[in-house]
This record gives sequence, C-alpha cells and structure tokens, in this order.
Amino acid sequence: MNLIKSLLFAFMSFSAFVCHGQADTEKRRVLILTDIENEPDDTQSLVRFLTYSNQWDIEGLVATTSVHQKSRVAPEKIRQLITAYGKVRNNLLLHEKGFPTEQYLNSITKSALPEFGMDAIGKGKDSEGSEWIIKVIDKEDKRPVWIPVWGGANCLAQALWKVRMTRSPEDLQKFVSKIRMYTISDQDDTGPWIRKTFPDLFYVGSPGYHAAGAYHYALWSGISGDKFHGRFTGANFEIVDNPWLDANVRNHGPLGAEYPFTKFLMEGDTPSFLGLIPNGLNEPEHPEYGGWGGRYELYTPRMQKWFYEAETRPIYTDAVDEVMGVDGNYHTSSKATLWRWREAFQHDFAARMDWTIKPFKEANHPPKALLKHANQLTAKSGQAVTLNGSGSSDPDGNKLSFKWIYYPEVGTYVIKEPIKIENTEAAQTTFVAPKVSKPETLHIILAVTDDGTPSLTRYQRVIVTVFPE
Repeated sequence: MNLIKSLLFAFMSFSAFVCHGQADTEKRRVLILTDIENEPDDTQSLVRFLTYSNQWDIEGLVATTSVHQKSRVAPEKIRQLITAYGKVRNNLLLHEKGFPTEQYLNSITKSALPEFGMDAIGKGKDSEGSEWIIKVIDKEDKRPVWIPVWGGANCLAQALWKVRMTRSPEDLQKFVSKIRMYTISDQDDTGPWIRKTFPDLFYVGSPGYHAAGAYHYALWSGISGDKFHGRFTGANFEIVDNPWLDANVRNHGPLGAEYPFTKFLMEGDTPSFLGLIPNGLNEPEHPEYGGWGGRYELYTPRMQKWFYEAETRPIYTDAVDEVMGVDGNYHTSSKATLWRWREAFQHDFAARMDWTIKPFKEANHPPKALLKHANQLTAKSGQAVTLNGSGSSDPDGNKLSFKWIYYPEVGTYVIKEPIKIENTEAAQTTFVAPKVSKPETLHIILAVTDDGTPSLTRYQRVIVTVFPE
C-alpha cells in the first residue's frame, strides 16, 4: 500500500511539471444589463468595458430601469458610446485583434420595459430585452452566459418568468444552468425573487444600495475607495480620482471624451466584469478564488435582509481579505479584496485608452506570464516546492519584475506556521510545504509586471495541494 501511495504521488508530481500558458483561450459570452443615465458611473463603466470588448463574445447591451431610474430606459446613451467606440476601433485593432464592429454592437443593443421591478414581470410584460436574453441563452453554444447587472434585474427576471411558464422543468433547469449572474446590489425587488424562485441559479451578489434604500459599505465600493465618506481604506485614491482620470482617460480621443466627471463613485458597476478579464488571475467560475473584481464566498446570509425577506439559499457574496495598504498598515475588509489590485487594473485601463489614440510602438502592452510547470502541484509536508515563472516575456521588450504572493484566505490551509517563500521577487523560488494532518490547498499568485508606461501586470495562479508526510 505504501508503494502504491509513493508511485501515485510521484506520478502526480511528474504530471504537474508541464509548461502552462497565461490564461484560457475560450472567450466568455457576456450580456450587460445597465440602468445607464441614472448617474455617471454606468457611462464610465461602459467606456472601460468597450476598450476590453475583444476579450469576450459580447451578446447584448440592454438598457434597464432601477430604483434610481424607475420609469425610463436609455438605449440612446449606449448607442452614443458605441458611436464614439466606432471612431477608435481601427486604432484599437493596431494593438489586438477581435474588436467587434460598431454595427454589430448596435445590433445587440436592446431595451427593457420602462417599468420598475416586479411591475415589469408577468403576462404581457415581454420586451425586446427579455426576448433577446432568451434568444441568447437558447443558442446552440455550450458556454454559459455571464450577465453583469448594473441596475435592476427585472429584464432577466421576465425572461426567467416566461421560460418557467412555457417550458418543462427539465428545459427550465437547462436554461437556468447556462446563466452566470452578478448583481451590483439589489437595485429593484426582482433580485430576491430570482434568488428564491431559482435556487440553482449561479448568483454573485454584492450588497450595497438596494431597493429598500439602505446602504452598506459593499465590496464593489472598493473600486475607488470611500475617501469621500471621510474614511481611508488603505488603497491609493489618487489613481481613481478625477485628476488622474482627466490625464489618462478623458483627454484620450473620442471615447475618452465620453467619460463623465465622477459624481458619487467612479465606475461602481465595473467590478461586475473586471473578474471576467482573462489576465491569469481571474477564475470566473470560482468567485471564491479572488481576482480583479474582488473575492466572494458561497454562504447563506441568514441574518442579512436585503429587500422584503431574509435570504434562504446560498449565494456568492462579499468575502474579506487582510491586505497591506499604502499607509503601511494592514486593512481587513471586503473592499480590500478588490482594491488590492487597484494599481494593476487602473494601469491596464490607462494602457487600453492609449490604444485608442496611439500606434503600437508608442503604447504599452501586457507581459505574458508563463510558468515552467503546471498551475496545480502536489507536495508532502516538509518538502521543498519550486516555483518557476522564468518563461515569462514581454511583447515590447520591457524589463520584467516578479512577485510571488501567498493568498492565505483562498486555500483550505489554516495557518499554524507561516508560509515563507524564499525570495518573493525572483523569477524562480522555493518554499517548504507546511505540516498538515490532512490534504490542504495553498494558493500562490505570480504577478509579472513590466517597466513600461504605464506598467502592466499579468498573473499565474499556482494551487499546491499538500499531503501529510
């Protein structure tokens, strides 16, 4: 038996050592619901979203209502931004392939009913938006559809209501299984209805403003901190403030000119898609792993009451990280799961805006993070584990720096002794697997950053399973 165990462990270790690329190559399908025009942040988020539009298969841009805009939808604003995008698309194509045409984006821009919440649900309440959602999900495509909800969710709720009323339970289950939903709080009363009525639906929900009018300091507010509330989170506020946005976004051609002045919070809806960017760190099917869009844990919030009723089903919602802030202190909060990556995602956006106006040689492009081994490794307690990112490269020939980050909140290992990585800033390094009494997982992130302007970062996630000695 011991020989079998040894051979199995050796095979697992050997099979792990293969070169691994930066991220999966399959594009994700994305359909946005937005209450654009209720305040500037939806417009801000859509400008950023369009600069990444080659990263996904965009299936829909649907104008909706919300508690902040109960009787109006504004598809004309979406089309206005698409027109600006069309003016810079050719320049974006100098830097990467795959940016959709202006004509295509206009063809998938739809409207929900200009009614609020559950008033828009039921017989006779179909809209071009809800019908489009059904058509998109029904496509002969095995990939799920990611639906970031920036306003109210009633357009999706109507699509679900109609499918529930017109199809068999098996066909309804198939339909629901293809949905990946992320809501920026409950901005109408259909979110709780969806969660209660479709308990198997993949649902990520970050609380905050909701239809009952209450406010929580939610994870998504970590996108730009809460300095304006008189609190300091430990994150760098300068790179999300209006002067930085003036210099790096608003003065960058026709699309940048559409980026409005921040009124309340910069891009409060952006966390819903930051985690879908294929940067090597993000794992959308695992919100609990953490990424640019924050980190979420699956639990039943028995004590949380968002709208009319307490939650009764597990959902992915705000998790908490302990992160060193720019003030030199550790900060423990849900917002820290997002702002810990703020410099990286803001620099990335600044580079994308450069792409809208500059030729290839005058702009920076992200490095390629590459491991000399697989993303999943095995080790025994006390064994030295080698981490090697020396195969990483940069398309512009920029110098690369490396940082290995142990992410304790994500793995199963409850710290009894520190995980000491020998040299966190070397391309290749080692650490000693901790003593465990049962198999435990450790998440270690490789961040590869170039020295271009602005500096750009890409990642690899290494998951090490440690077995008892």
